[in-house]
Amino acid sequence: MPELPEVEAARRAIEDHCIGKKIVKAIIADDPKVIDGVSPDDFRASLEGKTIVAANRKGKNMWIELDFPPFPTFQFGMAGAIYIKGVAVTKYKRSAVKDDDEWPSKYSKVFLELDDGLELSFTDKRRFARVRSLKNPISVPPISELGPDALLEPMTVDEFYKAFSKKKIGVKALLLDQSFISGIGNWIADEVLYQARIHPMQTASSISKEDCATLLKCINEVTEFAVEVDADCSRFPSEWLFHYRWGKKPGKVNGKKIEFITAGGRTSAFVPDLQKIVGAESAKAAGKRQQGKVQRVEHNDSDGEDEEPEIEEAEAGKSKGKRRGTDNKRASTNKKLKGSNGDNDENDNDNDGGLKNTSEKAKQSGSSKGKGGNQEKKARANMAAKRKLEESGDDEDDDGSEGDDDNEGGKDHKLSGKTKSKGKKTTKRTAEPRQTRNKLSNKH
Repeated sequence: MPELPEVEAARRAIEDHCIGKKIVKAIIADDPKVIDGVSPDDFRASLEGKTIVAANRKGKNMWIELDFPPFPTFQFGMAGAIYIKGVAVTKYKRSAVKDDDEWPSKYSKVFLELDDGLELSFTDKRRFARVRSLKNPISVPPISELGPDALLEPMTVDEFYKAFSKKKIGVKALLLDQSFISGIGNWIADEVLYQARIHPMQTASSISKEDCATLLKCINEVTEFAVEVDADCSRFPSEWLFHYRWGKKPGKVNGKKIEFITAGGRTSAFVPDLQKIVGAESAKAAGKRQQGKVQRVEHNDSDGEDEEPEIEEAEAGKSKGKRRGTDNKRASTNKKLKGSNGDNDENDNDNDGGLKNTSEKAKQSGSSKGKGGNQEKKARANMAAKRKLEESGDDEDDDGSEGDDDNEGGKDHKLSGKTKSKGKKTTKRTAEPRQTRNKLSNKH
């Protein structure tokens, strides 16, 4: 996602190639989600005929200064990008537009043609960017609400430590707060915390002045170097976490395992061997880490999906619940099957014997309930119940489920239903109940 170095690279490209040139044509997308607070026609009219005099930035926001206001202002969001035809502007890691794509791209939100033929486009595939037309961008939100720019307005160690000492939140969340310091996004926060050997969940106020000084030094070095190479990630030092943090499965950096947690509302990469919570929070954090490890192991054993860990833990809980419910269901079914085993074993005799046993059981069933009634109806009900149990047993076995020792009776029942004796061609016993009903009816 575009952060301070990527937005600064776009600003510099405009400064190098567009200053002093007049806008002769503007095309504004009819997309009110991105084009905020102004109609496409009014926005176009405010641009055409004006000259570009400067390109400015604060944090992750940029605006083009014209010879008179209003000025186009760009909040890059998750996938916003500036392209200048024929100019190698840095492409952000998740930007969808390629060199051989149509021009202007179908994802273009603002397209400008300059008087020397140069063409510029702001694109956004994911539509989280915001483009506005503002008379004085620095005096109104969102720019007016930003903290000091991480590159242009660096804090002193004393200022940084004093600000940290008042914050009772995790350090990663604080670095992502654009009102505290502007320009730092997810990958920079993870990078500087890794280089400073600070855990993302460490409470800001608990960090020592020495560690604050190290962290501030890392912020300055990472942002300055990334800007120096125009945010070209292929030129970032090979030992940076940046190169190894993008996979869904944890990898390694410099031989150390990377893990993912949620910190500051974002998926955060860190190296547990190097970034440890210290002080009074360490014992509490150790318990949470142990719980998280158990959940991840269970999830990996169950489905092995390449999901990010916070999803894995949620799914792990769901998987445990499903397994408990399935086991209870199987146990209940196994008990029913075991109870019906004796009855089903008798069905392995010939048909006449089966009819005799059925008739006797029907009589016993009627007498055990202490009720009179039609013996034929009793027998039919008994056979229907048996068929239902047989079908449920077959279904359970067909699912490939494995029961406990109590299920052995169910397995025997399944085998007896298939064959009557070795070497003879037989039929399944599921046909017996229908024959039983016919003979009982004739007897009656």
